[in-house]
Amino acid sequence: MKLRLILLLLVLPLVSACGIYSFTGTSIQPDVQTITINYFEYKALKVNPSLSNDLTEAVKDQFRKLTRLSQVDMDGDLEITGEITGYDVRATAVTANEVAAQNRLTVTIKISFENKKYPEDSFENKSFSAYEDYDSMQDLGSVEAQLCEEIVKKLVDEIFNATVAQW
Repeated sequence: MKLRLILLLLVLPLVSACGIYSFTGTSIQPDVQTITINYFEYKALKVNPSLSNDLTEAVKDQFRKLTRLSQVDMDGDLEITGEITGYDVRATAVTANEVAAQNRLTVTIKISFENKKYPEDSFENKSFSAYEDYDSMQDLGSVEAQLCEEIVKKLVDEIFNATVAQW
């Protein structure tokens, strides 16, 4: 038992010191030091005035919490640019009386990711979408903030995984 603990304590610093893999699931090369996260433009037809800012700040927070990268306003080793392209509400469940029982709020975004040091990891205009369902008896305005918060969490995870976790 003591031997295993000693081995673990010896190996743990070596694994984390290599810099390529971390326990947060990122695979960032050691020479990549900075990231630029640009403001997510809002291009959807239906307007949600706070969604661009909420999404941008949530992505910045995720990278601040889970990576060692310094965030810079321009010319980062990594750069994320995005736009919100869809914000739609649709009926998902219809009752026998042909009345919507549930509605679905879906947010769609396009992301471009540039890795200036390892261009093979870059991509352009990759689409992501996330949704949340809500009871059709509820007014969208009364649940919209909560739904958007959950959708933003899902989108941030997808962006993070596609860029630095490469899942």
